[in-house]
Amino acid sequence: MTQLGFQCTLNVPYAEALERVTQALKAEGFGVLTSIDVQKTMKEKLNVDFRKYTILGVCNPPLAHQALTARPEVGLLLPCNVIVYEEDDQTVVSMIDPLAMLNIIQDPTLDSVAQEAAARLKRVADGLAGISEKGG
Repeated sequence: MTQLGFQCTLNVPYAEALERVTQALKAEGFGVLTSIDVQKTMKEKLNVDFRKYTILGVCNPPLAHQALTARPEVGLLLPCNVIVYEEDDQTVVSMIDPLAMLNIIQDPTLDSVAQEAAARLKRVADGLAGISEKGG
């Protein structure tokens, strides 16, 4: 199976993990454009119980501008998604790898933008994993 992104597991409660993820993304220049509470949506739309699970649509404006200027259709792949969900007593965080996502397009003019976005998101994941390993 193709690796879609970067993942780490945090040994903190879900709400705290969600806050840490948002702050770590902000430190790398990403803002949260959308936040989908999947648990709430599943309950409201299907009347089914689901684990705590949030999909964040994140964007780094300068990188998005570069990508959209080079190829307007790249907007179909934006924003980058980050998921945060509860699993047992831990919280899992996964972030899309822009390099994997842009393999769909295979346009060399987007390579540097995708590499920069991937490096930033990888630093977020690595930083969060490092915090978790230190115990908080």
